[in-house]
Amino acid sequence: MALMVLNTSFKGLFFMTSCTLIILKVTFFFITFIPSTSKLPIHDHDYLHSDMKPPVDQSAKSFNPDIFTHSQYEDVVRILHEEQPTSTYVDGSNGGGNSPEVTGPPWQRGSGQHSMVNTSQAVVHEGGQPSAGSSKPSKKGKDLNNIEVYHDKDIFLENYKHMNKSLKIYIYPHQKTDPFANVLLPETRSSPGGNYASESFFKIALSSSHFITHDPAEADLFFLPFSIASMRHDKRIGAGGIKNFIKDYISTIRREYPFWNRTGGADHFYVACHSIGRTAMDKAPEVRINAIQVVCSSSYFLQGYNAHKDASIPQIWPRPGIPPIRHPSEREMLAFYAGAMNSRVRESLVRTWMNDTEIGVHKKRLKTPYSDSLLGSKFCIHAKGFEVNTARIGDAIYYGCVPVVLADHYDLPFADILDWSRFSVVVSTEDIPFLKRILKEIVDSDEYVKLQKNVLKVQNHFQWHRKPIAFDTFYMVMYELWVRRSSIRIRSLNE
Repeated sequence: MALMVLNTSFKGLFFMTSCTLIILKVTFFFITFIPSTSKLPIHDHDYLHSDMKPPVDQSAKSFNPDIFTHSQYEDVVRILHEEQPTSTYVDGSNGGGNSPEVTGPPWQRGSGQHSMVNTSQAVVHEGGQPSAGSSKPSKKGKDLNNIEVYHDKDIFLENYKHMNKSLKIYIYPHQKTDPFANVLLPETRSSPGGNYASESFFKIALSSSHFITHDPAEADLFFLPFSIASMRHDKRIGAGGIKNFIKDYISTIRREYPFWNRTGGADHFYVACHSIGRTAMDKAPEVRINAIQVVCSSSYFLQGYNAHKDASIPQIWPRPGIPPIRHPSEREMLAFYAGAMNSRVRESLVRTWMNDTEIGVHKKRLKTPYSDSLLGSKFCIHAKGFEVNTARIGDAIYYGCVPVVLADHYDLPFADILDWSRFSVVVSTEDIPFLKRILKEIVDSDEYVKLQKNVLKVQNHFQWHRKPIAFDTFYMVMYELWVRRSSIRIRSLNE
């Protein structure tokens, strides 16, 4: 009996082993029989490819610089930079308190239908509403529509429309007879200029915009109108007196108005482009901690900037008129940089590449016009100095040069809206020795051409106007403020 049981067990074990071998053979047969496994998707986690290359649309026509003629390129630029009037509003007027028509950058106005940018995602009609079934691109802009420069354009447009209709700002009032009117009121005698013009342009644009309300009860945000740059040049205040001036100013606001105390300043904001603005709030910590800081010096690494409540504003050197045109094939230099040696990043950049024939770096300011080098280079390098903020990014975009950002822990302007990987190259400062290889790989893979075309698409977002134009820098800043406004409405005791 025991022998029969043992014999049966061996038969069962033999049967199970045989089945296992058969399954393995069948599996091996199918694996070796499947042809060309190279067609399976492979995920490349290389830094350059994972960050820079969007998914390839095989159905779309790629841009080939060898067959893209100068006349075609000029047609593209003509579409992007079509001559346009100043602000256009829903009622057809050119100013006043009415909301501007949300039709995208004015250079892309067509016959009855207006697109936010030359993309295949949506066409925006009057009032900013994307039209149904508008995914079909126009023939004229088809090649430009493969890559979007926004994280989500539809969400941006919808929010922009609501912001444009509903956002209200209360500016603390001051008179021309105020002894510090030059610090608190917008400049009206001349057009702002220089590295810190963004402060002045914002105040000028806001003061005449439809966002202003004289009824604080309906305000979403309260603007603290002091100018850091103006205080710095005022002999009565100077760089050393800015902290005390702001401390006294906030004390006055708290004493004479009830609005600051309701929220501890959380629904207040100020704008500062000079880097001294980072420490200007040291004697008014409630401003630094609670208020929204719209600043050019937007570094995570140093104290004072908090990305969840603060916003980065571009430092733009004003240049009137339509940006100049230079075909990609005529940009012979690979990359360009020039500036003072006031940081380890700049010193490392120049020391590494100062003798290179393709990367032109200079350890002092040029005597020749910067525009020649910006127009003649494929990439323009932004390397942090004492601070991360300089006008170099704005300059690069104006001249159609792809920005290369060498500034770790830097909150790039309008990063909530724009996908910077689509029109710039962000490189860690540790990778300066590999900069040439990184940039040449981008050029050799035709990624550069896509980036450069997208630089043209975002140019209008990096331009100031005394009378704001839809989607220019002023409106982009207002959008960032709208996103950061407090969701809690404080009711007064009398309501």
